[in-house]
Formats: sequence, structure tokens, C-alpha cells
Amino acid sequence: MPRAVYVLALGIFAMVTSEFVVAGLMPQMADGLDATIPEIGYLITAFAAAMAFGGPFLTVAVLRMRQKSALMLLFGVFLVGNVLAALAPDYRTMLVARVLTGIASQAFFGVSISLASRLTRPEVRGRAVAVALNGLMLGTLLGLPFATVVGEHLGWRAAFWAITGLTALAAAATFAGVPSADGDDEAAGGLRQELGAFRNPRLWLTLTTSTFVIGATFSAFSYLNPILTELTGFSTGTVPLLLIAYGAATVIGNTVVGRFADRRTVPVLVVGLALNLTFLTGFALFAELTVPAVAFMLGIGLVGVTMNPALVTRVQRVGNARPLVNTVHSSFITLGIIIATSVGGPAIDTFGLRSPLWIGAGLAALGLLSLVPDLLRRRTASATAAPHPAPAAAPGVGETAPPAATTATATPAATEDLPQPA
Repeated sequence: MPRAVYVLALGIFAMVTSEFVVAGLMPQMADGLDATIPEIGYLITAFAAAMAFGGPFLTVAVLRMRQKSALMLLFGVFLVGNVLAALAPDYRTMLVARVLTGIASQAFFGVSISLASRLTRPEVRGRAVAVALNGLMLGTLLGLPFATVVGEHLGWRAAFWAITGLTALAAAATFAGVPSADGDDEAAGGLRQELGAFRNPRLWLTLTTSTFVIGATFSAFSYLNPILTELTGFSTGTVPLLLIAYGAATVIGNTVVGRFADRRTVPVLVVGLALNLTFLTGFALFAELTVPAVAFMLGIGLVGVTMNPALVTRVQRVGNARPLVNTVHSSFITLGIIIATSVGGPAIDTFGLRSPLWIGAGLAALGLLSLVPDLLRRRTASATAAPHPAPAAAPGVGETAPPAATTATATPAATEDLPQPA
């Protein structure tokens, strides 16, 4: 695994930490900006919406740049937004800062994943994506607690300054440690070339699967705190420890999925979604029992957002590994988060705290249904590619033995999850 892939993970870690920081510092930011808690909550929504809808447009703007140069530019935009957040005198300025950082981080994810794919051999690209996305998992495990502790002891502005320093460090490491990928000029394609991939209907269905996978997971994750305290009965002091355990589970799951994402892409997604459906349903049914609730919560951590390496691999095979496809894919992932949080809140008011878990189970079921066309295509392709042995016959004198039965040329659908040649 090239060292540069780990450097890309550091950049993703910095940006994910910035994404989560508001969630850990709501009361302090509300006091400092003379705003209400719900208004501070809208900053999270604004960041996610900026990622989903603004990130692809910024990616289009940097398409003709070399990918390393694009990353440095995106670091610059992100740093401007983060400094603006640290200095924000009022709520409106903070809102602008969050939109700016959200757009930059989404474009950064797309270009980083594309570059990680181009820096590695085809047969290990799923592992490379998993390593890069460990920045996301570690942002959940370490970034959010780090920013929260800094904000609680030194003030919420200090948390943003700390993230600014972390981002500057990641930018310096990227400048020094990330080479331009081989064929990088090819990666800097035109808009028409990039948009060509979206003419494939399969790509849109593949993107939708990602929305369902992440939406199912965040339906539970977004409301773990009230579920664990009000339904399961844990104290507020215990919940952070449980969330750290959840974050550790995501790191483990992401690493395991990365090992199989290249060779068994669709089977990994089928198993992951089936397990997540089981865990979400079990959590909803047994949320009041301590041991089962913790077990199901950790299970969701193992097979939820950890499907990302397989999701990215599938999207790149159906579309391509270029920045715009990866950024739009990240937007569909973020759309799953928006759906989960926007539907889960009203559902709690109407049906209670178990409802987000049931919503997550429903989204996981829809994700499984979205995989059915691929499974049918693979089954048909496998049947078509099955060997047809010739009748056995002893060769006559002077004749050579007939060649072994040949296998029909496999279609892309058939080879989608088979080992790629080195």
C-alpha cells in the first residue's frame, strides 16, 4: 500500500473532525453566537446539504487540474472556511463558514478517493479505498472526542483553531508525500468526458444502493445517545464510552471489508446489508435490555458505514474512478444521512425512540432489493459462461488430443467480483 494513501486518510480525518465538531459543542456555540440549540443544529444540516449539493460543482471547477494540485486548492478553500468559523462574530457568518467547508470537504473526498485508486494496482484498489476511508472512521472514533474536549476546556473557537492546525498539517503532508499519479493528465478530463458515465442507468441504481446503506446506519447512529439513555437506561457518562466502542467497531469493520471489496464486492454488500437489517431489527426489539442493545449497536458499527469500500469499488466499476463520479457518489451517501436525520426526528415525536431503528431496518431492506438486478445479472452471466465439455474421444494415430473445454468470454457483470489480474 503506497504511503501516500495514508496521507490522504489524514486529510479526510481532518475534514471529518470539522464536520462533527458542531455536534459536540452545541451549548457552547449557542451561547457564543447568541443562537438557540435548534439553530446550531441547522449548522449540521447546512454542512451536509452543502456536501451533497455543492461538492459536485466545486469538483467540476477543478476537473482540468492535476489531482494533487486540486487537493491543495481544496485544502485552501477548507482552511479559509475553518478560519472564518473560528473568527465568526455572529450566526450568519458561521453559517457561511459551514457551507464553505462542507462544499470543500465533499470535493476533497471525491478527488482523494479517485487519487487513492489511481495510485494503486487494480487488484488492491478496494483496500486502498478502505485505508483512505479509515480517516472517516477515525474521525468518528477520535476526532469528535478530541474536538469536544478542546472546546469544553478552551472554548469552542479553540476547537476550530485546533482543526485548522490539523488541516494545515495534513496539507503539508499531502504536498510532501503525495505524488502525481501515473497518467494524471488523463485523470484531468473534460466535463463532457466526466458526464458520459452518468448515461449508464446501472450507475444511478448503484448510487441509490449507497444512499440506502448509509441511511440505514445513520438512522440509528444519529439517535444513539437518547436511545441508550432513555430506552436502555445507561447514564450520560457511559454513553461516550459506548460511542468510542462503536467507533472502534467501524475501524475494524472497514479494514475487514476492504480486504474483500475487490474480489467479492456484491456478496460483501449482500451479507453486510442482511446483517445490518438483523442488527437494526434486534436493536428495535430489545433496546431496553442492556446486553442485547450493546451487542446490536456494535454490530451496526461493524457492518454499517464500513460497507463504504465495497460501495466505492462497485460505483467505480459501473462508472469510473474519476473525481466527479466519486464526488457524486459521496453526495448520494450524504443524501442518506440527510434522509435518516430528517425522517427520524419527526418519527420520534410521533412513534417514539424506537422508530429510527425501524426506519433504518426499512432502508436496509430497500438496499437489499436494489442489489437484486445485479444478482440476477451475475447469475445469468455465470450460466452463460459455464464450460461446455466436448465429448471424450481417444485421438487417432498422428492426431493430437483435443483442447480442453473453453469457457465463454465473461461479461463485465460476470467478472465484477472476481480477482483482477496483477
